[in-house]
Amino acid sequence: MHPLSHGAMHHCFGCGLENRTGLRLRFYVDGTGQVVSPVRVAKRFQGPPGHAHGGIIATLLDEAMSKANRARGVVAMTRHLDVEYLRPVPVGAPLRLTARHVGGEGRKHRCEAELADGKGTILSRAKGLFIAIDAEKFRRSQTGT
Repeated sequence: MHPLSHGAMHHCFGCGLENRTGLRLRFYVDGTGQVVSPVRVAKRFQGPPGHAHGGIIATLLDEAMSKANRARGVVAMTRHLDVEYLRPVPVGAPLRLTARHVGGEGRKHRCEAELADGKGTILSRAKGLFIAIDAEKFRRSQTGT
């Protein structure tokens, strides 16, 4: 596996390493082109006692699928996200987040992601539709230049 260099904004809630309150996820690309991230959900993201909040689970899956696009050189924004919560996700336990690009047509890109426990049991999964954007035009609109 090799680290995914994705040029994310430094304060991104999902992957921004300068965002002290965010998830600070690190992503890697494996030999099959799948995006992988080792995860431990912090207690501050708890929903039900001892388990991750559903919104955080959705965020993890969305972020991973976004990186599956980036691994292919596509900068895209989420249009639709469909999450299946299969089992409770424990906080503090080692987890594995994976995502893959499954197809694209024009600006539309489809991805899938899974969150599994240390034994490989899938706890949640998602499918997403992403729309490619012009990254430079987006950056200019955010900075006003």
